[in-house]
Amino acid sequence: MRMLAIASLAVIAATSAQAAPAAGAGGLAAHRAVYDLSLKDASERSGISGMVGRMVYEFAGSACEGYTVSFRFVTEISTGEDSRLTDQQTTTFEDIRKGTFRFVTRSFVDQKLDHEVRGSAEAKENGLALALEQPDKLSLDIAPARFPTEHMIELIGKAREGERFYESRIYDGSDEGDKAMITTTILGEKQPVEKTDTEAKRAGELADDAYWPVSMSYFEEAAEGDGLPVYSIAFKLYENGVTRDLTMDYGDFVLQGELAQLDMYEPEPCVEQ
Repeated sequence: MRMLAIASLAVIAATSAQAAPAAGAGGLAAHRAVYDLSLKDASERSGISGMVGRMVYEFAGSACEGYTVSFRFVTEISTGEDSRLTDQQTTTFEDIRKGTFRFVTRSFVDQKLDHEVRGSAEAKENGLALALEQPDKLSLDIAPARFPTEHMIELIGKAREGERFYESRIYDGSDEGDKAMITTTILGEKQPVEKTDTEAKRAGELADDAYWPVSMSYFEEAAEGDGLPVYSIAFKLYENGVTRDLTMDYGDFVLQGELAQLDMYEPEPCVEQ
């Protein structure tokens, strides 16, 4: 379940893209999005009979000062005989100009700390240099990869250019923080909102805006051939980077994420030194 929450963070981070015109050219939208989670499907092998929860994602910062993400993913999981409460809390900081990324993730089960992953990464000439502090101290070098905010910008840029399919490698501290993942992304043509789309009304000023349908799959970097993705997601992406109508597929079960609340913040000024 730790991987489930981290996977969701990776996907949401990758879709909080370039901001509305009010944020200025090249800016990023500062916002807080709340999603209600429900179980859409589950195989018998999963052992899951029910799941409900809430996901909160908050993005802030600027190109000058760097970008901060605060993410919380809480679920109550029923297995028929009992239930448990999982709580994933992640904070990241990324400085695109310096090519640095820091993260800490704490996982709780029934309000008790179950696992903590903490570390940083720095872009070097030939790849990424990782420095992990928790659960064990470890330094290693991996192949070049994009950090989450870089990936955000790449995704929106591809959508605006009309590109329909592309691959990328991303490092976001997922799992134990010691590897990157390969992503494949399919971008649909922009779609007008349907009048029967009740979720759109919760997007405030974006309620009547068109969106891109997007689907992304994440693969282990060492996977060969036509291996199955570790997880995948489909969602609706607005021009300013807000996402809604999430479908998160983890293989044995599928979660639905519906936008419940959206708060947009004033962008932080960025004055070049």
